[in-house]
Amino acid sequence: MTTISTPTIASTTASATTAGAADSGKLTGVAKQFEAIFIRQMLAAARKTSFGGEDSLMGGKGMDTFRQMQDERFADIASDTGAFGLGKMIETHLARLLGNDEAAKTADATNTADSADTAVKQGA
Repeated sequence: MTTISTPTIASTTASATTAGAADSGKLTGVAKQFEAIFIRQMLAAARKTSFGGEDSLMGGKGMDTFRQMQDERFADIASDTGAFGLGKMIETHLARLLGNDEAAKTADATNTADSADTAVKQGA
């Protein structure tokens, strides 16, 4: 007869915590990627506006390509640093939707602390 061992509560809890941390990391990454895509779209829409005079010396396809690369880099940096704060809000919202209460609480605490820091900086 074969003996089947059952996992202990401690090992089950430890593996669930590890999985939760991995999911939280993935959630953060996805939220930052979404924020970067959103910022790129905003910048692309802003670049479509015309103020006249775009056909000057600095116009052309080369400048369009440069501006696109510049906007992509800006969007990546803005999402990595959290300058817009969209990534954190998205992460909090998705954590709640997915039932990851611990990640949602952590993100809420971070958002609250960041809001307080911003308010202090603006008041100074």
